Amino acid sequence: MAQNTLSDIFGSNVFNDSVMRERLPKATYKALRKTIDEGIPLEPAVAEVVANAMKDWAIEKGATHFTHWFQPLTGMTAEKRDSFISPTQDGRVIAEFSGKELIKGEPDASSFPSGGLRATFEARGYTAWDCTSPAFIKDDTLYIPTAFFSYTGEALDLKIPLLRSMEALSKQALRVLRLFGNTTAKKVITTVGPEQEYFLIDKKMYDKRKDLILTGRTLFGARSPKGQEMEDHYFASIKERISAFMKDLDAELWKLGVPAKTKHNEVAPAQHELATVYNTANIASDHNQLTMELMRKIALRHGLVCLLHEKPFAGVNGSGKHINWSMSTDDGQNLLDPGHTPHDNAQFLVFLCAVIKAIDEYADLVRVAAATPGNDHRLGANEAPPAIVSVFLGEQLTDILEQIENGGATTSKQGGVLKVGVSTLPALPKDSTDRNRTSPFAFTGNKFEFRMVGSSASIATANFILNTIVAEALSQIADRLEKADNFDEELQLLLKEIVEKHKRIIFNGNNYSEEWVKEAEKRGLPNIRSSVEAIPALIKEKNVKLMEKHGVLNKAELESRYEISLENYVKTINIEALTMLDIAKRQILPAAVNFATKIAESINSVKATGLNVDISAQTGLLEEVSSLISEFKKNISELENAVNEASNMNSDSYSKACYYRDVVFTKMGILREIGDKLESIVDAELWPLPTYADMLFNI
Repeated sequence: MAQNTLSDIFGSNVFNDSVMRERLPKATYKALRKTIDEGIPLEPAVAEVVANAMKDWAIEKGATHFTHWFQPLTGMTAEKRDSFISPTQDGRVIAEFSGKELIKGEPDASSFPSGGLRATFEARGYTAWDCTSPAFIKDDTLYIPTAFFSYTGEALDLKIPLLRSMEALSKQALRVLRLFGNTTAKKVITTVGPEQEYFLIDKKMYDKRKDLILTGRTLFGARSPKGQEMEDHYFASIKERISAFMKDLDAELWKLGVPAKTKHNEVAPAQHELATVYNTANIASDHNQLTMELMRKIALRHGLVCLLHEKPFAGVNGSGKHINWSMSTDDGQNLLDPGHTPHDNAQFLVFLCAVIKAIDEYADLVRVAAATPGNDHRLGANEAPPAIVSVFLGEQLTDILEQIENGGATTSKQGGVLKVGVSTLPALPKDSTDRNRTSPFAFTGNKFEFRMVGSSASIATANFILNTIVAEALSQIADRLEKADNFDEELQLLLKEIVEKHKRIIFNGNNYSEEWVKEAEKRGLPNIRSSVEAIPALIKEKNVKLMEKHGVLNKAELESRYEISLENYVKTINIEALTMLDIAKRQILPAAVNFATKIAESINSVKATGLNVDISAQTGLLEEVSSLISEFKKNISELENAVNEASNMNSDSYSKACYYRDVVFTKMGILREIGDKLESIVDAELWPLPTYADMLFNI
């Protein structure tokens, strides 16, 4: 791709603002912008004009179909494509696309997860055009981002609560801004920049691993002689084959208006990362879904497979999705920018303290944002933040909060200048604080980086939770300051109280250490180790009240997500267990028996020579293999029994999920350990599965 054509390529397949301005009548464009910017309802006549312009543009780009693109509670996207054609009486067709078709769709809602909100026979569901996220063309189809809800109006997707939470945060943030004299901002926008980690392996290897195909992770696999201990993959030179994939991915993402910015090798072998530039939370969420889809699709063109599971390989780092989150006014002011002297920036300190207060009071909900079966393998494993939620502020801001607690902030520590002792290298301005990669929620200059979220997850859930809890903190702050007789005095008192009450959530040290686990317990911070433990926070009374107060999700919608999350956990572990049993019985066990037979035949052959030779090595190996085979077979039976017992349980969702976590998953770990021991001694020519060394180092 020629560099000078980049500006022409970017967004070329997006019905963005410049396209709308060019193709829509001025009055229509203004009306649509009012809907996008101010939430003014869209008139049917306006929708009709927009639909016609969108259709003409799409057809000129080669599109033949359109689809309402939505995000059901599967965590993936969904679509149903319809062509633009409309038959005429003379046997020909014309292209048609009405305003009604743009605004409203009607997919069958009965086959998507609803968590009890809808019975199977209650099939009607609707999709509604989300005009705040631009339509785009992919695969000769016009994609229209939409929200998905039931016949009775409940949210059945990830987009609706995100949009609701964005409005809730904007409303409360504006209340606070008005107190500081800002009368021009019309809304506050949550901005998000996700960093997507992933693995790439050769498709030929992937095709031989039923566990990767069916579950996304390896259920068996002995450690490679080399892993990541040499620290030679992170930021290393990108291999030619991987670089070609990344180049194609960039090009396709840029056409769709996804601002792919940074790409590099990650810590584990075969692991990589792609980061995008900030966007509004809603668009960033849509873009991340597109990014994951295109990663999978484009990898196949290069004979590769993209693995987005949080822990596809044991013993090396797993993959996360760091969410860089901030708040900005519609005129471009970042509310989490501390400026050069943050101790003097009262407005910044209010928004900072609101975030700290929110994270502490709703740490259980923050943990839910990272609660998936795959992420349980990653959190707290010295490669990702622990399951304990805490906030890193760094030296400068921590010092300012300590000053506030002790009576008032008067100074801000400065970073100074960094010199490295080489005359030809420039002196660089030093940041006021270091970074902390072990923190789950770290302040990084003018934003927070939420590092707990898993690589395969939609970022919508994490963002609607962050938006809502911060909206609540801002609401409480505004309630108090609006009643103050002396604003400045009340503000100082309020900030002091927030710091005193919520400083326990601030931790600038090593989150990986055992000392922090003990210290967090002393501070009263929850350590929610598994997804099954985390999910019930969705239906806690205080959290239901929070979500209902801000109109993000009602009790029924929260209960449905609780049921869906537990059901997803159960189904995931069940599929993994069944896949593991299939591999164990039909691949590993026969290979091990074959190897034992060959050893026995070798022993008999040596004995048949009549020579007096030492065959203790062979007999010892046969004894070891036979013992492992016996143990392996025994544990296959135990896992089968556990799975059968689980499938026959008639208990509630939570109890069933607990059984899968405590019994089925535990027995899977035992079976894997024995299988991996067998891999380490069975003849490589007989072993039926590509090894970790094969997959991680042969690209």
